[in-house]
Amino acid sequence: MNYEPISFWYIRTKAGALALALFVFIGLSGCRDADAPLLIEEGEQLPGGQVSINDIGPNAFGHQAPGLTGLAELEFFVGNSFFNQNWVGSPASTTARDGLGPLFNARACSACHFKDGRGRPPAHPGEKGAGLLLRIGYEEGGELIADPHYGLQLQDQAIGGVPVEANYVINYVEETGYYADGTAYHLRRPEYIIQNTEYGDFRSDLLISPRVANQVIGLGLLEAIPEEALLSYEDPGDYDGDGVSGRANWVPEVATGKTVMGRFGWKANQPDLRQQSAAAFIGDMGITTSIFPNDNCTSTQMDCQAAPNGDDGEHEISNDDLRKVVLYVSTLAVPVRRQYDQPEVIRGKRLFHNIGCTACHVPTFKTGQHPTIDALSDQKIWPYTDLLLHDMGPGLADGMPDFEADGNEWRTPPLWGIGLFQTVSGHTNYLHDGRARNLAEAVLWHDGEAFNSREGFRKLSKSERDDLLAFLNSL
Repeated sequence: MNYEPISFWYIRTKAGALALALFVFIGLSGCRDADAPLLIEEGEQLPGGQVSINDIGPNAFGHQAPGLTGLAELEFFVGNSFFNQNWVGSPASTTARDGLGPLFNARACSACHFKDGRGRPPAHPGEKGAGLLLRIGYEEGGELIADPHYGLQLQDQAIGGVPVEANYVINYVEETGYYADGTAYHLRRPEYIIQNTEYGDFRSDLLISPRVANQVIGLGLLEAIPEEALLSYEDPGDYDGDGVSGRANWVPEVATGKTVMGRFGWKANQPDLRQQSAAAFIGDMGITTSIFPNDNCTSTQMDCQAAPNGDDGEHEISNDDLRKVVLYVSTLAVPVRRQYDQPEVIRGKRLFHNIGCTACHVPTFKTGQHPTIDALSDQKIWPYTDLLLHDMGPGLADGMPDFEADGNEWRTPPLWGIGLFQTVSGHTNYLHDGRARNLAEAVLWHDGEAFNSREGFRKLSKSERDDLLAFLNSL
């Protein structure tokens, strides 16, 4: 399908009237208001605002946002090359891309973010680079501490001459539940087994937090949402009594030493895309930057410490090349919605509001002034997130603290693009560890602050569930 920037247009109802009304927030009561209006909201077909892109095919997540000019337009493609091409070990003739490892999880960003999309758990034992990694550590006094032999992330690959840390297998335990109408559903609970450890044993209280790589679209737009707009949705004491008590994660900005609001990562543990990108380079590929200048070798990994690196005086990726990667991930466009004006999708949208999903998946924001990319400024966007932490209950808990996030909390993930996962990434695995095999399973795993919404979904009729899933698949 050919793609092109979308200019703004108005969508009219069958009666010809312009649908501009917002849906009423019903809260988390689980009730359904049959009289709620079925309306299309102005601009909702363009989730990325005027920088949305008209492509719903296999490459839908890989397009430059419209409106980039001059050098930025050209540097997008340089950043794309650094994102997609494999890094190699040192020394190598390709000096601009050497320094991989010594320990790593992937050879390129795209190994986990295939076509700028979403990763998944391994399909079979021994598969590597599919986009799921294991964070590890121990909780002591509410703080996360690293394992002395393996650090804070398990690396299952290594350059020649350096032993791989370990590998893991996933066993899934099937669980059966029932919708209120008696229809059975099945969920799978993952169990992670780390094996073939090379550098010593783990303590018995090891925490394991699996993390799947997310789709990369729209990140610069999320970065441009004013902080005060996000914080306006905080309610840590649940003073409004709706059962939802989202809060921000406050994290260190490494370059300045300041404590700032986290926005990125499954627990909102990174403040901006520069630090998020640098953390992925060092954690996932062992590529050093000025932000994280040291290889990820622990004191017991002697071969790792002795291995050559790719530093050329400005770390393994220079500040300028890191800037281009950040430009790239900041300006990947969000695709337009599909079937947003179909009756079943509009009915599903009403149900999404009425069972309280929008208490966390906030539909729309207005971006502020982006510091470097004017095209991302002053856009009305529809990401369906508040970027805040929420207690999701014991079923999804990893027990792992992450700055101010506790072991039950996860950041609300943006929903834009989720209906294109099968088309772009070739799978429909959802949630932080990919355990959900479809959107219905993802909803049914919700608990904690989302318990009432989950129960609202479980109590819907079959046709209503289909409508709500049609809405989600339109995003």
